[in-house]
Amino acid sequence: MLKGNWTWTILGLISLLVRHFAVQYPEKTEEIYSRSFFPGIRNVIDKTISQLPFATVYIFVASVFALAVYFVYRLAKVQGWKQKLGYAIRNLFNSAGALVFLFLFLWGYNYQRVPIFQQLDLKPLALNETQLIQELELTRNISNQLRYNITVDTLAIEEIMDFPELEKLVRSNMRENLYLLGLNFTGEPRTKQFYPAGFMRKMGILGIYFPYTGESYIDPTLHPLEKPFTIAHEMAHSYGVTDEGEANFIAWVICSNSDDALLQYSGQLRLLRYQMNDLYRMSKELYSHFYKTLPAGIRNDLQSIQRAQQAIKPINQELSRKSNDLFLKTQGVKAGVNSYQQLPMLAFAWRNRLKE
Repeated sequence: MLKGNWTWTILGLISLLVRHFAVQYPEKTEEIYSRSFFPGIRNVIDKTISQLPFATVYIFVASVFALAVYFVYRLAKVQGWKQKLGYAIRNLFNSAGALVFLFLFLWGYNYQRVPIFQQLDLKPLALNETQLIQELELTRNISNQLRYNITVDTLAIEEIMDFPELEKLVRSNMRENLYLLGLNFTGEPRTKQFYPAGFMRKMGILGIYFPYTGESYIDPTLHPLEKPFTIAHEMAHSYGVTDEGEANFIAWVICSNSDDALLQYSGQLRLLRYQMNDLYRMSKELYSHFYKTLPAGIRNDLQSIQRAQQAIKPINQELSRKSNDLFLKTQGVKAGVNSYQQLPMLAFAWRNRLKE
């Protein structure tokens, strides 16, 4: 009953065995996979399917649908219920094995690499009240200066350059400024908009890296000021950074060191929002006092972003959050979705390192 080809099942099990050893030896995983093997995958993808002018995830979805139809067609031709059951079980395990193998082979072993903040010798620690307020004031002042380089009025910024030009701008800045982090990232990854517009946000997702196509995607309905930072965040994933906090940190460093005022402002504005969230959890009274010190232009931008967020709400935000948290933790990210909140700590450690 269970005769037949089990190649993908075997490959899936082998890849899980390799993952077991990768967890035990992160330095070797960093050396062999993340810094040697994966860059080759990155460059092959960037020079082939990523050159297509549309999101190649559509090809993946179409292929899965076609294979499902083919499976049903072949199953109908199998004679006898035992043979049908065996055929169904074999294909189920082969399908699961293929997904596991391809996920790990194409990107997933990066979860077992040496954390980026360790490679940079950063020691992120929780900020106390005084440190957080000092950081907030610094970020506020930098953001205010940057905003004047974009526009002199205080109206909310709700229009920027077209997406193709923005993606190219962010990618060129990734190439130019990654040397600041001392990382050997290579390739020219793509971040494309995923349609239908609003679909990802209804699923509780702003952006995502899809290992099976080697591309990242963002929702077209994101607020214009969120797009530069989000593209940089997803491109960090494309380079093999798996931790959400580290992807946020790399995106912030890239945007902050750009020659383009829009990218700089987008990065600082995202940091400001994370810092304000921390202050709100620490003291609502201090948060209210600080908010009043924000220049009118920055306040208008924050309110515009908030309106855009409220315009499209996730179908089930708690389910989206828990499923993402579970996935991250099963891949070795102990903080789960809370890793997104690490940016203020990493930015503080980075700024202190630059001072030293």
